Amino acid sequence: MSEPLNIVILGLSITSSWGNGHATTYRALVHGLSTRGHNVLFLERDQPWYAKNRDLPNPPYGTTYLYNDLDELKDRFTDEVAQADLVIVGSYVPDGVEVGRWVVDTARGVTAFYDIDTPVTLAKLVHGDYEYLHPDLIPRYELYLSFTGGPLLSWLKRSYRAQRVEPLYCSVDPDLHSSDFGPIEYDLGYMGTYSEDRQPAVQELLLKPARQWEKGRFAVAGPQYPESIAWPPNVHRIDHLPPAAHRRFYTSQRFTLNVTRHEMIRAGYSPSVRLFEAAACGTPVISDYWQGLNSFFKIGEEILVAERAEDVLRYLHELSETERTRIGERARARVLAAHTSIHRAIELENHVRRARGGCPRPRIIHSYG
Repeated sequence: MSEPLNIVILGLSITSSWGNGHATTYRALVHGLSTRGHNVLFLERDQPWYAKNRDLPNPPYGTTYLYNDLDELKDRFTDEVAQADLVIVGSYVPDGVEVGRWVVDTARGVTAFYDIDTPVTLAKLVHGDYEYLHPDLIPRYELYLSFTGGPLLSWLKRSYRAQRVEPLYCSVDPDLHSSDFGPIEYDLGYMGTYSEDRQPAVQELLLKPARQWEKGRFAVAGPQYPESIAWPPNVHRIDHLPPAAHRRFYTSQRFTLNVTRHEMIRAGYSPSVRLFEAAACGTPVISDYWQGLNSFFKIGEEILVAERAEDVLRYLHELSETERTRIGERARARVLAAHTSIHRAIELENHVRRARGGCPRPRIIHSYG
């Protein structure tokens, strides 16, 4: 293991997974880093919609503090940011541009931007939308960490003068995801916050099969779905599931559906945390296709791809139980071999070491809390 690092992360949320995929990503990463012996301080803006839906108000790994505004952030945590070995600012952090400028002006260690929404971020930049990242900030961060890999990273470096761009995909915490199956309740389920650009695929790959197979059992879990959606009677709706309930939901399905946002499909190489979670539970995944998918899971062996409702119904009706189970087992083995929180922690250590040029700086050991 590398020497312990003092790490400060300013992220959208770690305490609430309501309506976002950031919390589970940060929880896995911070848990992995803490297990590796690093001291991690997570700073989160206290937002009312998350305050009402905190499913992990006191994370048991690292140290978490909430702050009310930018002034309080600077008043309370300037010393910690200045002295940290690594400071990470995440995408969609409120006042992210101002936070980022403060960080790169204050920190003496390595500074990084962690983009958990890379294709969306770059689309916003192209349209002059600098909600949480400004083009002038990108070259000032020493690391640009991206949950999207592939060709987009070279384009980002070339077009925005990023110093060093590295993939840092989502991951799973193996302690929370296992294949201890309970009773099967659904033939096909889907978990995801409502997104207008994902909904046509949900319609085609889940709701349409449900209408065509009235005896089938289906489920959709996630918040913010409009009341105008006409749900078939054999589709069970669950408004929100905290991460502690994800394993139970996935292992209650014969198959689970993965649907990707339009910008992520265009960019490719954008595996969602839900994809890794389901696979870690040993539940066979039926997914839409995007470039790079086969670099994470072997299509046909570890994951199934569907374009139309007929593809989904064919898997549900024709795949033998033996092959269904094998697909889930192979996918689970792939995740545990390459996509756990410990894997990501080690990758981040290596990125930081390369950004430093292999030279450690004088150390002040912190124990946040």
